[in-house]
Amino acid sequence: MSAPFDADRMHAAYAVDVVDAGGRADAAFCRVNMVSSLDGAATLRGRSGTLGDAQDQRLMSVLRSHADVVLVGSGTVSAEGYGGAAVHEADAAWRASRGRDAQPRFAVVSSRLELEPRHPFFAEAVRRPLVVTSARAPRGRLEALAEVADVVVAGAERVDLRVALAELAGRGLRSVLSEGGPGLFGALAEADLVDEVCVTLSPVLVAGGASRIATSSREVEHRLRLVHAIQGERMLFLRYARA
Repeated sequence: MSAPFDADRMHAAYAVDVVDAGGRADAAFCRVNMVSSLDGAATLRGRSGTLGDAQDQRLMSVLRSHADVVLVGSGTVSAEGYGGAAVHEADAAWRASRGRDAQPRFAVVSSRLELEPRHPFFAEAVRRPLVVTSARAPRGRLEALAEVADVVVAGAERVDLRVALAELAGRGLRSVLSEGGPGLFGALAEADLVDEVCVTLSPVLVAGGASRIATSSREVEHRLRLVHAIQGERMLFLRYARA
């Protein structure tokens, strides 16, 4: 459908009740938001942000405003320049008017803990971030990051995303929005942890060697159903849910 890109309309279009959507009262609900070129590329010139436009950025803020926590991979944090406030001022007010903190929290998934404590993701955070890692994470780096973030140990040898989402839910962070990158999206899909997928389809052909929006070592087949398709000025905004 084609419709004016109105903030109130978008909030209504992307509203979700975690329990009604199929999650248990004590479980996390995981929505993934990605942008893709027409030929399936996740990035243009090395970044996903170059595929989007102002409406895509506005929708990202709306989606974040519905989440308790925004979950991202460490590579995406570095490549896309994460840091500072998560949502626009209007969306922060929307959250506050509903009795929620003005900003959602951020969580980064990292096995090797390569991010430095002084990275803007930590240094400019409006709310204390979380670091999701495994028990094999380098002890010194874990202790350094524990000074600037809450550390969630999920898994012994590597990060177990099912355990990670359960740990987040146990902290009251049940509505999870993942923004990738492709490795994290692929891992969530492989573990069958994806409840919804929101895709911004950008009218661009990229070719080259850019990654798909989801990559993993194992092929899966999880069926979803189309909830809506909203036509923007240039982009097509798609929302899918578990079939």
